[in-house]
Amino acid sequence: MKEGFRYLETGKYKKAEPFFKRILEEYPKNKTARLCYGRAVGLNGKAIKAVNLFTNLLKDFPNDFEVKLNYAESLLWSKQYDKAKTYYQTLIKENDKSFPALLGYANTLSNLKEYKDALVYVDKALVIIPGNPNALVSKKYMRLGLANLKIQTREYKRSEELLKENLKTFKNDKETLQNLANLYLISEQTNKAKSVFEQLGEDPENNLLSLNGIALTYHLNNDDKTALVISTKALNNISDKTNETLKNQTKERYIQALIWNKKFALAASEINTLLKDNPEPENWILSLRATLNIYKSDFKKSLEDYNIILQKDSASFDGNLGKANALKASGFINQAYKSAENTLKFYTNQKDAMNFIKQLDLSFIPYVETKASYSFDNGDNVAYSYSANSELSLSTKFKVLVNYNYRTTSNDFTNIEATANNLLFGASYQLKNNIILKGSFGVTASKSDVNSFNQFITDISLQIKPLKLQNLELGYKRDIQNFNAELLNREIIQNNLIVNYSLNTNFNLGWFTQYYYTSQSDDNTRNLLFTSLYYNILQKPSLKAGINYQNISFKNQVPTIYFSPSKFNAAEIFVNIIKDEAIAKPKEWFYGLTAATGFQFIEDDERQGTYRVQGQFGYKISERSLLNVYGTRSNIASATAAGFTFNEIGLRFKWLYLTKPIFKK
Repeated sequence: MKEGFRYLETGKYKKAEPFFKRILEEYPKNKTARLCYGRAVGLNGKAIKAVNLFTNLLKDFPNDFEVKLNYAESLLWSKQYDKAKTYYQTLIKENDKSFPALLGYANTLSNLKEYKDALVYVDKALVIIPGNPNALVSKKYMRLGLANLKIQTREYKRSEELLKENLKTFKNDKETLQNLANLYLISEQTNKAKSVFEQLGEDPENNLLSLNGIALTYHLNNDDKTALVISTKALNNISDKTNETLKNQTKERYIQALIWNKKFALAASEINTLLKDNPEPENWILSLRATLNIYKSDFKKSLEDYNIILQKDSASFDGNLGKANALKASGFINQAYKSAENTLKFYTNQKDAMNFIKQLDLSFIPYVETKASYSFDNGDNVAYSYSANSELSLSTKFKVLVNYNYRTTSNDFTNIEATANNLLFGASYQLKNNIILKGSFGVTASKSDVNSFNQFITDISLQIKPLKLQNLELGYKRDIQNFNAELLNREIIQNNLIVNYSLNTNFNLGWFTQYYYTSQSDDNTRNLLFTSLYYNILQKPSLKAGINYQNISFKNQVPTIYFSPSKFNAAEIFVNIIKDEAIAKPKEWFYGLTAATGFQFIEDDERQGTYRVQGQFGYKISERSLLNVYGTRSNIASATAAGFTFNEIGLRFKWLYLTKPIFKK
């Protein structure tokens, strides 16, 4: 039987199976031949048949430990892990120094994802036969399994320790390095991830894996230009010897890098090449097309591709979470929740899916926001203001709103002082995925030495997303002119019809326009047009520059009461840099600065130079609270006067006072 033994030892199971079958035809009761035949059958992929063979062998040799060991191993081959676990326990009680029993039990525990105990028993096996290659390989995969579990429970330090232990035994092991790099990516240690990918690339065979990973780290560090350079290098390194899987991964990363850099036409061309003469494209190709359409804000097309992906593979990570993102962006919030939760059914504690749900939750958690400000100008007007507003989301579609504002304003020159209290209650309802109706109603109460009154105020708007990359808002607002004490005393009611329109593009250009038509209780009317054309220079932090134009005209000119020219034009250039509070992480700073300069033309007077500086600086205390200061200085003509300087400084605090949305309680 020496020839058959060689087949088994060298892994030639297809030859071993018929060989031992012929032996058994001549010697049907030979125990060794039956054992070898059973192993050949099992290792040749016929696990259930092997179990039956060893079960029969066990009946004939019930006390033979070698037969018992082979029967236990056949349970492993057939994936009967619970049964194997119980059986191996009896074998270890019978002989706790048996290397095959200890290693087999350790492997069983590993398959049951009981990695801690598995490592204990593999170490016991290694005490009996130190340095055994099979045991060391098993230990490697146990560490990988346990490290992955530690990632799921956010125990990143322990996961790192396990992976580094593997590298001590298996220097520069490809699988371990890939897992270590993935750990660093998940734990947002991108520079460490980059170093590991570079280490992986020290082996020329891993060159493409290394470059693909390095490109991703540059993207996560907001350096998409370098990510594209690295991905292009990887693409050029594909050869005839590159296996298909790695070739596709490299093409995928290259197209992703094109999308990150907003080279949409080139990305679409590359995707179309992959789709050409490909009636049933693989999911990774469909996912690329869906991602491209997400970036282009064509969410309808993106959803179509994600649905096709999920029809082919309901457990697809890209399909489930990608669909969740597309649904959220389209305004289908309940469905977005469902799709993200479906992701977690297949990928327990997956960080991106959990973070997606957390960010959705944060947008619906009830909050209170307070502001306190002090303003003054060179016309001796001084004002103190305090406001508080709150939103309470009763569902993903319906919110209850409340706003309170207190303002006291005075003028030392005219010796006039007045206070105003505004209280508004309202609601917001999502009529359709792209239409929101918002309305608030309340009262303003003003009091001074000259006049006291109460007036009804309201603010109603319809927010619409008519087409992709466009936003339209139609509104009506009734309020009181309250810039200074004198205006407040005059009880001038303003009825404003408002139109706001914004247009974004896929080539970084944006346009915003606002129009006010105002009729006042003093029989005056105002037309106000503001438009801004800007270019997005950077994404993170957001840096944009552009041109603003403003036109104001009043029917009646009453300059002794308030600024009311028959024609007013202003133009300015501006630059704006923002690190938005929405993307700031807990215990991080956020900021914003706008600087503008230009000219204003009042009636037929000569042009006047203008400037405007606005800024804010804040700190995100936690996921649910933030604090910032803000300020403004400007010499642009206001609602009250021309040729003046206005200054304002303030403090703002926002607090999400519950840990979850009300509808999730």
